[in-house]
Amino acid sequence: MLKPHHVLLCVSLLQDGGVEGSRTGTAVVEGIQWPDDLQPLATLDGPAVLAAHAALQRVLSRYPKEYAKSCTYSAKGMEVIVGEERGIYFVRINPRPDKCGWAPGTVLGFDVFELYAVSPEGKVLARYPAMP
Repeated sequence: MLKPHHVLLCVSLLQDGGVEGSRTGTAVVEGIQWPDDLQPLATLDGPAVLAAHAALQRVLSRYPKEYAKSCTYSAKGMEVIVGEERGIYFVRINPRPDKCGWAPGTVLGFDVFELYAVSPEGKVLARYPAMP
């Protein structure tokens, strides 16, 4: 016969989904295979995400419209770095042509990064003075 603490352990395990690592597969919902344990690329607070989005949109809007279909001039071909100092987010956008099939280390121009100061609300305050 089971002792009361064994019953409580079994009930607890059933409620929690069993022993960790005992799953035999991942959940597939709406055609998406969902991870058992999400491994984040980075953890950003909401204002940092707003700042990154605002700066990336500003960079993309500076390209001529005929470049819009090119991977190199899309969000896929960019690297976004976000930092925060004194309540202002600083967002640096680097072109990454290697993300679009170019050879690693390919540079499309000199000093091509863009740096923006962005408010926590996602308003671009200034672009670092650089060419063009």
